[in-house]
Amino acid sequence: MDTPLLKLDFRQHFHNLPPQFYSRVQAQGLDSPEVVVISPSCAAILNIDTDSLSRPETIAVLSGNATLPNTQSLAMKYTGHQFGYYNPDLGDGRGLLLAEVQSKTRGLWDLHLKGAGRTPFSRQGDGRAVLRSSIREFLGSEAMVTLGIPTSRALCVLNSKTPVYRETKETGASLLRVTQTHIRFGHFEFAYHSGDPSLLKTLCDYTIKRHYPCMAGNAQQYADFFKVTAKKTANLIAKWQAFGFAHGVMNTDNMSILGETFDYGPFGFLDKFQPDYICNHSDTSGRYAFDRQPAIAHWNLSVLAQALSPLIEEGDLKTGFQQFNETFNDTYITLMRSKFGLAKTHDQDEVFIHHSLNMLAKNQLDYCFFFRKISQINNQEVQQALKDLCVDTAMFETWLAEYLKRLELETSTVAERKKQMNQVNPKYILRNHLAQQAIELAEKGDYSEVQRLHNLLQKPFDEQPKMEYYAALPPDWAEGLEISCSS
Repeated sequence: MDTPLLKLDFRQHFHNLPPQFYSRVQAQGLDSPEVVVISPSCAAILNIDTDSLSRPETIAVLSGNATLPNTQSLAMKYTGHQFGYYNPDLGDGRGLLLAEVQSKTRGLWDLHLKGAGRTPFSRQGDGRAVLRSSIREFLGSEAMVTLGIPTSRALCVLNSKTPVYRETKETGASLLRVTQTHIRFGHFEFAYHSGDPSLLKTLCDYTIKRHYPCMAGNAQQYADFFKVTAKKTANLIAKWQAFGFAHGVMNTDNMSILGETFDYGPFGFLDKFQPDYICNHSDTSGRYAFDRQPAIAHWNLSVLAQALSPLIEEGDLKTGFQQFNETFNDTYITLMRSKFGLAKTHDQDEVFIHHSLNMLAKNQLDYCFFFRKISQINNQEVQQALKDLCVDTAMFETWLAEYLKRLELETSTVAERKKQMNQVNPKYILRNHLAQQAIELAEKGDYSEVQRLHNLLQKPFDEQPKMEYYAALPPDWAEGLEISCSS
């Protein structure tokens, strides 16, 4: 039987770390809170009764007006490099770790309340999250799950009547984030720069014991920890690139130590394929552009390597970077072969993929739409429909001939290839304009579109009757949407 939230098996493991790593903070409640949307699949991880999330006593906790039984919430302290510059004044500025929960079948999970009010690390901020950013994180993280991309989860979003001031007056909201850890690269930077060598070792030992107990106590545990972090990070970034996902703010304090998509801010999926796409209008230099994400991940790992250098030999750190390079390259090429329906490996596949992406960029073809369509590339009507979208039709015809010739090396039937491709190329993604439309309705008190979009994105690869609108090419006005870090 599902368990009410307030009766879960709560733990307080992070509290066992030295007090330099956190501050005990009480949440500041929201006025007149109400549930916007709930993720049943996230609730299932914790064996939570979803109906119990709408009870007044549960809403009081989820809105910061009450505490979980026998727990003390805390704000984590960390530092990090923001847009390439080290900032020592970081930490949980608008979120609190409420507790950890022991799931009977899936291990230990953090419960983190985002939008909980001011903490010692809020700097000049109010510690609040607004409805629009909370909805975006909820939809974004839950959509990533069904695409198979490692990510933090979101259990639910609450709206309120608490006024919050950004560019305009908005309403304060809260989101309960569920993930296996909130430890970031920035935690290790904080320990390294603290001047206390014991903090770094303590943090490493804690992280390894919790997440990699098989490593704990081994002579090479710290080196192995860096290697697996590098490998998981590479796997994550390869999936971002293959699915056309741009994070927007890859600061080291936004990098999960477990290689999960973390801290959703100004993220976005590609519409038209634009390699240098910048989804964050505050990123004026393009540091975190889509095509720079692999290099930035590598740079962030170099920062982590420096922080871990007192515990790991230089040669082992280099091995970790080699793991990153090899894992990223192998994973990305494997994913892209699959997207093109190439079951066999051919020496020229990387060249073909490069040519294909160049063709997409030159013709500004929609990334998701293109890959879904080419599962029917043997159909002349589909060929013509794609050609009609191109500016450089000669380039498309050259590419088409190259693709059809490459497919001759495959042994699967057209029907088999279509089925396989439609299992890896989503028909539905969280496009910015779809999220924006849902947000605008939610800000008027209508949460139905948020819930509808969430339900749709639970099966992104399926043909869903009467939902073709959500798979259509975006309208022209969608190109003008700008997403900022402001939440």
